[in-house]
Amino acid sequence: MNTAKRWLGTGSHNGWLMTEELRLLDFGRNVVRDDGLAAWLDDLGNPDASQPAHTWITARMAHVYYLGGLRGVPGSDPIARRLLRGLRDAARDAQFGGWSESAADRAADKSAYTHAFVVLAASTGTMAGDAAAAELLQDALRLVDERFWDPAFERFRDAWSNDWSTLRSYRGINANMHMVEAMLAASDATGDPEWARRAVAVCQFVIDRASANDWRIEEHFDENWIADPEFNADHPADQFKPYGATVGHGFEWSRLIAQAAALSADPSAFLSAAQQLFSTAADDGWARDGAPGFVYTTNWNGTPVVADRLHWVVAEAIAAAAVLFSLTGNDSYVARYAEWWDYAATYLIDRDRGSWRHQLDAHNQPDSTVWAGKPDIYHAYQAVLICELPPATSVAAAVIADAAHPASRG
Repeated sequence: MNTAKRWLGTGSHNGWLMTEELRLLDFGRNVVRDDGLAAWLDDLGNPDASQPAHTWITARMAHVYYLGGLRGVPGSDPIARRLLRGLRDAARDAQFGGWSESAADRAADKSAYTHAFVVLAASTGTMAGDAAAAELLQDALRLVDERFWDPAFERFRDAWSNDWSTLRSYRGINANMHMVEAMLAASDATGDPEWARRAVAVCQFVIDRASANDWRIEEHFDENWIADPEFNADHPADQFKPYGATVGHGFEWSRLIAQAAALSADPSAFLSAAQQLFSTAADDGWARDGAPGFVYTTNWNGTPVVADRLHWVVAEAIAAAAVLFSLTGNDSYVARYAEWWDYAATYLIDRDRGSWRHQLDAHNQPDSTVWAGKPDIYHAYQAVLICELPPATSVAAAVIADAAHPASRG
């Protein structure tokens, strides 16, 4: 028997996943500051006072702990609700509306990336039964519709000045990717299919562009959605806007497109595209320099540019493999799944200090040139849940469905 076949859907492996799920939630238990915002966590899970409180981290951690509450993990709901109220009060811009990137810098631009996570947190909170989250979700969706959704292109704008007076010219795939995640969750939370329709429209754009670009996803565009393939060539390791093709985004888009497939006009085409994106990301990214692990980015020919290993890339690769196995039954996804979990367990999971090491260098040694500390548990925690549950349009919907009708893979 192939060893990998003992993984997905088996009781022993699911037990390991549940242990990891609880370990991650325990690591983040000190995340809430006095003002309700999320602290940036250091390597030990303690608040790092040198870092400001980011709205996107507050929202991501609220989302995670609402999921923890839905999973029946004691202590999760109080954390989630405190963070949600931090989003409602401390993170919101009382002067101009919307959500500031950081309470410490009200003058910074307002981004679709951050607002996507506010919608995600509020959607998950709504599905968890928090009335305050439902109220915040309506406000956030109204603002996203007015400020970020561009009906002419059926995509999301990227950023405005803090007072909403100036729309920036940059358009980005990263923000649109997280808006897809948020729109699918919002549709599940509200029952309004329009949000899912918008997610599908953005997915179709990514499929069309990637299919014409050897299944590598262009990330950076101008206001007319003309691609800028050399964007940030002089700053290739940027946290949010790196140069070239981002391997982890290939996996993340693969998973989201697979999750959205049933909502599209051509589910088989969506699922085929998801598989193509997965295959290219795996070929371009995995062990390209002879050592295990995924490189961060490549150029447009698939040659590695930034060879550092980031934890979120592995998390998204594992999650995509799990979803595609569930939807296709192809055993090759289980083999990759097992191989990548072995890598995570060997190099990334920090059993002494908690959570996952966020960055390793090309030799799989801890590094911090891109990410310092262990700011949040969003990617790792979602990966664990996705691996435990049959796929759905949102992670919260998968958790709720499983609670109502427990099911296993295989």
